[in-house]
Amino acid sequence: MTDENTTYDYVTEYDDQLCRKEQMVKIGSIIIPIFFTAVVVLSCIGNILVLIILALYESIKPLTNFFILNLAVSDLLFTIGLPFWASYYVRGWTFGDAGCKAVKFFFYLGFYSSVLFLTLMTVQRYMAVVHPLSDWERSRGLSLSPYIVWILSLTVALLGSLQSEVMIESGSLYCEYGSIEWKTSIAYFQNVFFFIGFVIMGYCYGRMLRTISKSRTKKKHKTVRLIFSIAMVFFIGWAPYNIVVFLRSLAIPPLTDCEVSKRLDYAYYACRMIAFSHCCLNPVFYVFVGVKFRNHLKMILQKLIQKKKKLQATEGKMQSQGSIY
Repeated sequence: MTDENTTYDYVTEYDDQLCRKEQMVKIGSIIIPIFFTAVVVLSCIGNILVLIILALYESIKPLTNFFILNLAVSDLLFTIGLPFWASYYVRGWTFGDAGCKAVKFFFYLGFYSSVLFLTLMTVQRYMAVVHPLSDWERSRGLSLSPYIVWILSLTVALLGSLQSEVMIESGSLYCEYGSIEWKTSIAYFQNVFFFIGFVIMGYCYGRMLRTISKSRTKKKHKTVRLIFSIAMVFFIGWAPYNIVVFLRSLAIPPLTDCEVSKRLDYAYYACRMIAFSHCCLNPVFYVFVGVKFRNHLKMILQKLIQKKKKLQATEGKMQSQGSIY
């Protein structure tokens, strides 16, 4: 992942003096694994529930549902790499060169596909709200867009992962990029990609808000509110991370000052945890913003409670029958 671990760089020359970052590394090795573990559990529960609800109670033929399904898959793919990074901060990289490439592949696949699917969902809602009489939404091109998204995401993720390798520094193993040039290039590409997605979504939501404010009925715009909430949380989470990644790639004063570098590293830790938590937040918004999803979830919980009561009643009956003998 972009500049994902630079723990080996805890002793660096800044202005002809040693800049030690052992304390930062120690704090990161405690907080980050705990946080990642919680994110993994919540993401798996939430996104698997989304897939179950879509499979049992909803049709995936509507494009919005199909996009939500793909977004849930994207979040689960992103989640796959988090347990390995949690272990990384405690014991160093112990999963070999193939594991290094695979984990970074899933990270980039999840990140790029999430941005693209959110952009597609926004554009689809934009056409439905701003140009409701257009046939563009039902066109074959938009129906094929999810497959194009996966092909593009797979390609970019593969390019990034192939440049990753296991390095040895001071007797410890690290999963990093083969050169500073590749690390910087990938960071800049991620920044530009994120910025383009932000601009497209910002334009679409600006136009949609203008149209909705002039409309007398608000009922048909519930889906817009859901997608807007998901997109806003995604970009609020990832924007600081991308900004910090960009600043860390600049070797210019005052960023080369030791104290500034330490503060930037602390900001990087904090922004990364916020950004990576996005994979477990989408299901929360489906519950609080999406009425249909909330109703389906209530139905599932009611069925589980009923089954539990029946099971307890059956066990109680068997115990009472057994006590006769």
